[in-house]
Amino acid sequence: MTSFVTLKNISKNYGGVKALGDVTLEVTKGEILTLIGPNGSGKTTLLKILACIEKPDAGCLLINGEKIEDKNRNKAKLDTTLVFQRTALFSTSVFSNISYGLKLRGMPKRQIGNTVRKALEEVKLEGYEHRVAKKLSGGEQQRVSLARALALNTSLLLLDEPTANLDPESTSIIQDAIKRINREKETTIIMATHNIFQVEQTARRVALLIKGRIVEEKTFDKMLGQSSNIAKFARRGNIFSGTSEILNEGISHVKLNQGLTIVAATQRSGNVTVFIRPEDIILSKNRFKSSARNIFEGTITEISDQDPIVRLKVDAGVKFITQITKKSFLEMHLNVGTRIFLTFKASSVQMI
Repeated sequence: MTSFVTLKNISKNYGGVKALGDVTLEVTKGEILTLIGPNGSGKTTLLKILACIEKPDAGCLLINGEKIEDKNRNKAKLDTTLVFQRTALFSTSVFSNISYGLKLRGMPKRQIGNTVRKALEEVKLEGYEHRVAKKLSGGEQQRVSLARALALNTSLLLLDEPTANLDPESTSIIQDAIKRINREKETTIIMATHNIFQVEQTARRVALLIKGRIVEEKTFDKMLGQSSNIAKFARRGNIFSGTSEILNEGISHVKLNQGLTIVAATQRSGNVTVFIRPEDIILSKNRFKSSARNIFEGTITEISDQDPIVRLKVDAGVKFITQITKKSFLEMHLNVGTRIFLTFKASSVQMI
């Protein structure tokens, strides 16, 4: 199939810090590609370059066979939409927020009304036109941001953590809208996410970024069952980058980039990437009395029922993916917002 998006040897630095290094990637028309990787791996920077918001320091970007340069950058922006993780809505009505980009493009007034209503239907916010956008819940605001992007009907849709910290209902609605717009309009979608559930449910192909480089890239079907790093990330999650220091007790302290410290049984120093399987993490509503070296308190931010197990995302300074049986989930009366303790052994922390 013909490539719709092509990146060739893309590099980007910020103040001497390398955000991307020699990234080469092709995305076909109508494909959904998911970018995964730990915080700081370069996912957002890559999306900004694809959206023609940032210029690469080296390499070239082609969209629909056309090389993006200064002379055609603004034109390329009009057929590309980026939805950021943090919503940036105006302090006006939902209708005004969604119609803003349509007015800039010169769409007739009557057509604008129909387009806004259809976009709101896509994200299950029918009748919200006259509500003040910034007074909506976080999940509703993110759905308005997606509706604003869908209304523009661009050929390339870029999503940066589209369901981060959202309630299960909004998460499900956004995921359904993404899959539907791809299926019905053949919109090419590139999505960065930490949400392992989204990777499993929406991705046709997955690219793993580590420290600004694509270290692996596979179709999701071929990835399943393999022992590659990308399989570990997409199927299990909990991959974090940090700095490791060896201690005398035969262990290492890994200080994550987010400030949390994890104890690992592997002795290695310097910059490392670690992962912990969700099934190795134990949950409790009360503080543990355990010999395990890693004990953290956090809040449940996402829930995914995958009968007979339930997967949870817990914010404990970093976002952990955990899983328990549905029976345990019901007995513990867990929900989004529940405070919970999690623990795992140092031997469960693996370095890649």
